[in-house]
This record gives sequence, structure tokens and C-alpha cells, in this order.
Amino acid sequence: MAITRFKALELAQSRTGTPVKLPTEKVSDYYGSMTFSDEVMRSLLSPEAYLKINTAIQTGSKIDRDAADEVAAAMKSWAISKGATHYTHWFQPLTGTTAEKHDSFFDIDLSNGKAVEKFKGSALVQQEPDASSFPNGGIRSTFEARGYTGWDPSSPAFIMENAAGTATLCIPSVFVSYTGEALDYKTPLLKSIELVDKAATAVIKEFFNRDVSKVIPTLGAEQEYFVVDEALFNARPDLVMAGRTVFGHAPAKGQQLEDHYFGSIPNRVNAFMVDFEIEALKLGMPVRTRHNEVAPAQFEVAPTFEEANLACDHNALLMDLMSKVASKHKFKVLFHEKPFAGINGSGKHNNWALATDTGINLLAPSSKPKENLRFLTFFVNTLKAVHDRADLLRASIASAGNEHRLGANEAPPAIVSAFLGSTMSQVLDDMENMDGLDEIQLEKGDNVYLKLGINKIPSLILDNTDRNRTSPFAFTGNKFEFRAVGSSANSAAPMTVLNTIVADQLIKFRKEVEEVLEKGVKKELAIMEVLKRYVKESKNIRFEGNGYSDEWVEEAARRGLSNLKTTPEALAVYARPESIELFTKHGIYSKEEMHARHEIELENYVKKIQIESRVIGDMAINHIVSTSLKYQTQLVENVKGQKEIGIDPQYYAPTIEMIKKISEYTSSIVRLQNGMTEARKEANNIEDLEERAVLYSTKVKGYFEEIRYSVDKLELIIDDDEWPLPKYRELLLIK
Repeated sequence: MAITRFKALELAQSRTGTPVKLPTEKVSDYYGSMTFSDEVMRSLLSPEAYLKINTAIQTGSKIDRDAADEVAAAMKSWAISKGATHYTHWFQPLTGTTAEKHDSFFDIDLSNGKAVEKFKGSALVQQEPDASSFPNGGIRSTFEARGYTGWDPSSPAFIMENAAGTATLCIPSVFVSYTGEALDYKTPLLKSIELVDKAATAVIKEFFNRDVSKVIPTLGAEQEYFVVDEALFNARPDLVMAGRTVFGHAPAKGQQLEDHYFGSIPNRVNAFMVDFEIEALKLGMPVRTRHNEVAPAQFEVAPTFEEANLACDHNALLMDLMSKVASKHKFKVLFHEKPFAGINGSGKHNNWALATDTGINLLAPSSKPKENLRFLTFFVNTLKAVHDRADLLRASIASAGNEHRLGANEAPPAIVSAFLGSTMSQVLDDMENMDGLDEIQLEKGDNVYLKLGINKIPSLILDNTDRNRTSPFAFTGNKFEFRAVGSSANSAAPMTVLNTIVADQLIKFRKEVEEVLEKGVKKELAIMEVLKRYVKESKNIRFEGNGYSDEWVEEAARRGLSNLKTTPEALAVYARPESIELFTKHGIYSKEEMHARHEIELENYVKKIQIESRVIGDMAINHIVSTSLKYQTQLVENVKGQKEIGIDPQYYAPTIEMIKKISEYTSSIVRLQNGMTEARKEANNIEDLEERAVLYSTKVKGYFEEIRYSVDKLELIIDDDEWPLPKYRELLLIK
């Protein structure tokens, strides 16, 4: 009997929901209570210091030493009052997780030997963690350990409570090398936010609204995830080490009845959701939506949109928080993009828009024609940016986990396309087919917007378009939803790319419109002339059909769209001269940082596929083959016994067939596992990292499904009492 599995099943089935008590009846009473918010700063700082900090947040200016000291003193006092004993610079290195080094407020006064609590402005603004063990892509040698974290005042500090009953003050920070190169996700994101602000603000001020002084990219990240019982998780070495199941036959009932989607949330899972939502709300994360997703054991949490930098911080923090709270409920949260074969994977749908400091959503249509020209300007420029830089967007979401997901079970395909819906598709078709703009004669008093057809755009198109689940980049009425982002990803990476390519496009647009204006063309006509050309040039990226179909793959190829199926193929885009030129000219990355990012992502891919390969080999031989041979021996003894007592051979012939099948599948597993090991050795001996990644993607990974096929067939043959691994029906349906 598979003792570990059945002990895990017994534990999982005995669980009851952990009671959760709301702090108060109203969320507004405790929302943001664990953040060093604007309200807290205003109450604790002098007016002068508060003004300096607020100005720094709004403009990105530096904070002087005196103001930093005052903020540090206020932050320490506030944090200690909340039970904090330590502080940390909380940052997001290129490991894909968050990082923190806790330092105590406690210190010794050397003059009298007494204990004191200290926290100076210098400690708030900058710290020096060891940078040698974080991914750096060759920027730093191992013996060159120095790196710096720097306080990001635009993202509020927060208190993270610990299981031991204490708490830590967490200060969101950037992370850079001793020589200044970015070693994190936040630094380039902040640069891209500043870039798109300048580019978009310049367009608005010159052509539309002079009262706008700032444009802010906004983001709402819908987070999909799976939940499995902790005991069942620990009984699956593949989940523990690789985050996904490398084996497992599909259960009789999966998601085919479509009864899990938006169904009643299981009590135990609901208690977990309520618990982590309370903690998230205390930390100022505006989580609002919870629901069952399509696959069994799959769920989603979604926040209200926020400024992009804060939204990325909050999503990274939310994932960490969910994992910690899950332990309390004896759950494990799976953020892997494809933890189970044959059912939906998980994404992180990034809902992106641009908003002004005057409260205008630049991607929202209006009832006023003049405002719709502004809307069309940002809408069409975004579409043009996606068309021209589609490969960069694909590279930004490339990972080992997402490679398992893209193009399977409702995940968007690896081909980047944009879904607009029937209303906006018709609007763009009308623009494309419009008579030459130079033929439009405007008399005094003429309605230029009517002549340009802009009046036709309905004031509300939020529900005039369907949601296309197969589209990687979909317009959903007042924002674009980048659906191809993987559930485990840090949203800062794709948002950095999206902000940069849109900003670059807006800069080009402004210049091209100015060139037309110099010819004496009326402003509205000049804008439409350039937009009309963009609509034609970006038409190939628009696709309204089924992105899963083979027909789309063929059609995309005819259109000249890329289909970068593997992660190494996609990541190679970062090394292209035009990609390096784009990011370096705008100061988002240096050339060295671009090469480093490419190398880090490739290395991360190789390591993850390598881990999966080793897990497959270990489980195949030590769990599956050994179990199969033991069961086969029982069957052989059974046949021998039947022969001895004279049973007619026709009655034990099926058993002999089972014995043969077990031999066939086990020998296949051993042969394939040996081949995979040799392929891994071959790949590991390749010096060039890009070539090594390609070998892992093709030769090593090529064995995965073949080995899985034989293992999953054995699962159907071997006695359920002997099977060593929790099965899909148990992992997915026991909640």
C-alpha cells in the first residue's frame, strides 16, 4: 500500500475550515491600517517635511537628509506602535520572488550600554544587502558582493505581521549593483512610467488638454491560482520541487461539465480567501473580486486598478501573503502557469490603461466627439505599438511555466494579436476606408468631427464587445487586457515593455503630426491623417476569431506575424539590435542591462527545465517503476497460482496481457529516462547559454510527454491501493 499517499488523503479529508473573524463590520475601518499612508504621514510629519515627501512622490525629486531623518523617526514610531521589532528594504530581485533582510530597531548606546531603538534617515533611504547571490547576468562577479537597495517613496511602507506574533516594517525599494545597473524589476518599471508620462502628456498638452500635467499608467492584475491540500501537496515531489505535476492521468470528471466556473466557493477555500483578503486590505491592497475559475481547484482574486508601480508591488506582495495565509488553513497555493495537464492553466490578466492627473481615462470613449478624437489617438497608437513591437511583448511574458500554458486550454496562443470587438473594428474599418482627408473641405462653422466620422463612436462601448479568451491582447471597453502574462510572473516585466513601446510610439506620433501641421493642415485633420495611416499599417495584428484554431496559425503566418513557440526563441528578441536600441535610447536599460536580462532569463529557463527533468527521472524510477514491478510480481504469482490449480488459460489471459503492458510501459520509461539523462548531460556540456537553452527546450523537454504517457498508462493498470502518488481526482476535488 502507498502509505504516504493514504496518510495524506486521510489528513486532507479530515480537515475543516479554519474560523476567520472580521476585524470590524466595515472594510473602510481597517483598509490600509498597516500602511504608512499619506494620511499617516500628514499626521506625523511637520508640514515642511510632508510637503518635501509629497513633492518627491509626485515629481521624482530627491529627498534631503533632514526630511529623511524626520520620516524615519515617524516611521519607526508608527511601526513600533504596530508591534514591529525589525525593518527591511523589501525589493524584487530577478529571482521572480520578493526579497528582504531584516534589521532590528534595537541598538546599544555605547555611551552607557543601554538598549535603544534606532532608525535613521540613512537607513531608510539606502541599505547594502549582499548582491552576489542574486541573478546578475554577468554584471557582477561572485566576489563583488556589494549592491544597494534604495527607498521608493511612491510606494507606501507597510507592516507585515509574522507567525511568531511580531511584525516587520517593510520599505519598498529598488535594487541596483555597486556600479549602478538595475538588478530588479522595479527600477526599469519606474523609468518606463516616467517615459510614458512625458510622451503622453506632451501629446495631450499639444493637441487636446493644456490643463493636464501628468499621465499615469494604471494596472489591475487579475490573479489566477490553484489551491490544494497541504498534505496532498507534500506527497507529490513534483509539486514540491517543480510547482507542477509532471505525471497524472486525467480524472473522469475534470472541467468538462463547466460546473466549477463561478460556482459556490467551497467553505474551506472561502475561509482562506476571506482571511488573506482581510490581511491584503489592511496592507492597502484593494482586492474586490473572488470566484471559482474554470478548472476544479482553480480560483481568482482581482483588485481595483491602481497606479502601475503600486499595482505591481501589491501583486508581488499579494502572492507572498496568499502563500503565508494558506499555511494557516493547511493549503498550498499553486501559482505555476500549468500545474495540471488537460485542464486550464493560470494567467495574470494585466488590465492596462492611461489616466491623467485630471481624472481622464485616455482609453475610454466619450459622448463628446472631441474627446473621442483623443481616445482614438491613444487607442490607435497603442495598437500600432503592439503591431510594431509584438515580439517584445511576447518576450516579456516568456518563461518555463508559461511555455507549458500558452496555446492550451483557454490560454492565449504564442502568436501576439489584438482583439478589439465588433464596435471598434468597425470604427477602424471606417477610418481606413475614409476618403482622402485632403479632400475634406471645411467651411466656417462645419462640424469637423461629423465629417471625420468620429460622431459615430458610441459613448459607452464597455459591453458592446465580447470577451475573447483566446486573445493575448484584448480591448475590453476602456482598457487593454494583456491576457498572456503568466500567473507566476512579476507584472513589472511586461508593463515595462508595454509602457516603453507605447511611449516610443507616442513620441513618433507627435513628431509626424507636427510635420503635417507644418503644411498648414487643420489640427484635427492632421491627427486623423496620421491615425488613418497607422490603422492600415497595424491591421495585421487585429484578429477577432478563435486563437486556438489551426486556421489562425496558418492565417497569422500569411500575415507575417511571429509565432515564437519556445521560451529561448522568444527571449532572443531581447538581444536584437532594434530592441537594445529602443530601451537604451530611452534610458530604460543600458546595453549591459539588456544583455544581463537576456542571460538571466535564459539561465532561469534552463534551471527550471533541468529541475523538472530531474524530478521526472527520480519519480519515474523510484516511485513508478518500482511500484509497477512489485505489482507485476503479484500478477505473475497470481497467474502461476491459477495454472497450478488448473484454471482454463482463457480466464487468466487478460492478466497476462496486463503483465505484458506493465513490461512495455516500464521498459519504455527506463529507456526514455536514460535518454533524457544523456540529453541533459549533452546540454550541460554546451558553453553557450543560448544553445544550451535551445537543447533543453527541444531535446531534454522532448522526453517529458513521452515518459508521462507511459506513467499515466500505468496509473490506469496498477491497483489503486498500490499507486504511490495522490491522483488528479484527489488533488483537484478534495478541498
